[in-house]
Amino acid sequence: MVDLYDLIRNIQKRPAMYLGRANITNLRTFIAGYCFARRQMGIPQTAQEQKFSEFPTWIQQKFSIVSHQTWDQIILFFSTDEHSALEKFFQLFDEFTQAEVVYEQQTPLQESLVNT
Repeated sequence: MVDLYDLIRNIQKRPAMYLGRANITNLRTFIAGYCFARRQMGIPQTAQEQKFSEFPTWIQQKFSIVSHQTWDQIILFFSTDEHSALEKFFQLFDEFTQAEVVYEQQTPLQESLVNT
């Protein structure tokens, strides 16, 4: 089975195949449906899915906004249209996942410094 991040990258390559209309609202709906289906099937959240649940908060911090709006609505607000918002999502998603990798690489070093 493809994990969430691979699925998102597959969507980036061929958005219309997965979303119909290639826009950010359809992407959020698709991801919500994916997560809902996994819960309904009793499949536990993966580490990636747990980490992705932090994406809305990360988006709010990135845009310096406190809001009850969904992450797609925030990105859309700062974009010219739905399609450009989708492209912006993929850029932000890459940044989010890269920040995650950097944090994970720093954590063992920081732990070793604490334990010495």
